[in-house]
Amino acid sequence: MSPVPDAFDVLYLCFAAVAWTIVGYKTTAWLRDRANADLGLACVMTGAVATVFLFSAPSLYRAFDRLLGVANLAMVFLYSAVMVFAVGAQVMLARWAAGEGDAARRRARTRARATVAAVAVLWAVAVTGFAVGRPDAVEHPRDFSTAYTDAPGVMVFLGLYLAIFGASLAALGTLCLRYAATLGASWLTRGLRVMSAGCHLGLVYCAAKLLGFALSWAGRPAPWLSNGVAPLSASVAALLVLTGFALPAAGPRVTAWRRLRRLTPLWRQVTEQNPEVTMEREAWPGRWPFADLEWRANRRMAEIRDVQRSLRRHVESDTLDIAGERARAVVADERQRAAVAEAAALRRGLENRAVGHVPPHAADTVVVGHGAADGRLAAEYEHLALVADVYHSPLIDTVLTELRQRSAAARR
Repeated sequence: MSPVPDAFDVLYLCFAAVAWTIVGYKTTAWLRDRANADLGLACVMTGAVATVFLFSAPSLYRAFDRLLGVANLAMVFLYSAVMVFAVGAQVMLARWAAGEGDAARRRARTRARATVAAVAVLWAVAVTGFAVGRPDAVEHPRDFSTAYTDAPGVMVFLGLYLAIFGASLAALGTLCLRYAATLGASWLTRGLRVMSAGCHLGLVYCAAKLLGFALSWAGRPAPWLSNGVAPLSASVAALLVLTGFALPAAGPRVTAWRRLRRLTPLWRQVTEQNPEVTMEREAWPGRWPFADLEWRANRRMAEIRDVQRSLRRHVESDTLDIAGERARAVVADERQRAAVAEAAALRRGLENRAVGHVPPHAADTVVVGHGAADGRLAAEYEHLALVADVYHSPLIDTVLTELRQRSAAARR
């Protein structure tokens, strides 16, 4: 086998492995929530994209045809998978554009059924064109569209494929952008925008194929366009679409994992002397390490806050003021200064409680975070992460040294 097909085998099979992983992940989510029709539809559409990548591997393409004894039949299966994606896009469009209420849902179902029926009829015509118009038995896994530009039946097959696929991409890409504009900043919004970018890049694939046909008919064939630019743009477009599908589910988990990773060192420090506040003490034997990330991150934050509340009576009333003054001298960012003050109060409280010291004038609060005050969970996470970042900084050591000296002087 020549080196180039080998390279394409590795490329497309790697893409397929990633795609099928996403399919498995989304299918697992759908099995937990079978009433979610949009999630089930997303599983079908991602499965179609994964199938396209699988059959795009030249070795698998040829092996499939050898098994069934029909040259280039794998192309029919590959493009049929694309049609499944296109039909899924049309059904999704009907559902999203229908509006609310039982009547709207009935209209969406009627429109979806009509779309599925129309595409099924058109695709049956296309496959018939392939069956009667394929002039030879030579395999063309990478140059199918340029090899048969003089075969009318195959051109019917390819023309209907590009028309259905292109129309679905244009409509879905536009609707994704329109829907994203109605949402606030979220992983769903990002996913819709990435999916829209993939759909519009897919139109470049369609345009490159059509232009390649036109140049071939004009006697100026450009195989680099149909067999180079087109599949490259299609592959990148498919990856973007898959990423768009994955982001709404994967994004929050990535965020939760980052939060957990940043909070865990501080959590370990503050709960070491307070194991009673922890629900599950960092022991997950036999558990998938990325399971329940959001719940675990929430627990870390809640347990840190529990320890802080229990320490308030062990913190001198002027701790936050002293820490804030020292931080203002060296830190310009207000959020960093708040983190320094809270970290100093937290360390001082743990230190005093370890020796049983209760100052005569305790602090009213040991919390300086902005997120806790205005209810924004993300802001509170970021604040506590900053507290973790500065917890062992030299500036905190300086503040604690001053507090110890003041406390010793007061006792004398």
